[in-house]
Amino acid sequence: MTVNVVMIGVSTGGPVALKQLLGELPAGNAAFVVVLHVPAGMDDKVAKSLDAVCPMPVALARHGESLQAGRIYLAPAGLHLSLEGNNSRIALKEGPRVNFVQPSADVAMLSLSKPRGERLIGVILTGMGRDGAEGIRHIKSLGGVTFAQERASCAIYGMPKAAVETGAVDFELTPQAIRKKLGELLGGR
Repeated sequence: MTVNVVMIGVSTGGPVALKQLLGELPAGNAAFVVVLHVPAGMDDKVAKSLDAVCPMPVALARHGESLQAGRIYLAPAGLHLSLEGNNSRIALKEGPRVNFVQPSADVAMLSLSKPRGERLIGVILTGMGRDGAEGIRHIKSLGGVTFAQERASCAIYGMPKAAVETGAVDFELTPQAIRKKLGELLGGR
């Protein structure tokens, strides 16, 4: 069975926005990959705090791990995350910062390949800078559905603004409204 992939890029204000988005999202046929700009040592704390409020299990992504529907994978601090094997397996790599950050949402999103029956969804939430803008453009070019957090609900409207400026964002919504739309798109149960 193919697994839909929802890839989320987020930075400043991220833990709050992620709780609003994922906290009541029912598990559907999707794996959620979260790229949060967070310092080393904080990634595990964020994963545990999200796991405490999300109906789906949340854990730090591990190299070589296969994506499973109904799970949330958080990219570890200091490593770039990409998907391999037709979007089904996690690869973690060291490397130079991209958009001044590591992990980078662009690295993760640009690693996605043309879907083979699964749905690709890209989401850019609050944060400073441009990380994720090129990734959103790439997901849209693959036929994916794209979201950006709307300005008024952002702690910092940098990353969502850069994504919207690409012209490749389908929906600009609050995290709660994105959650509702994802539930419709993915058939949460």
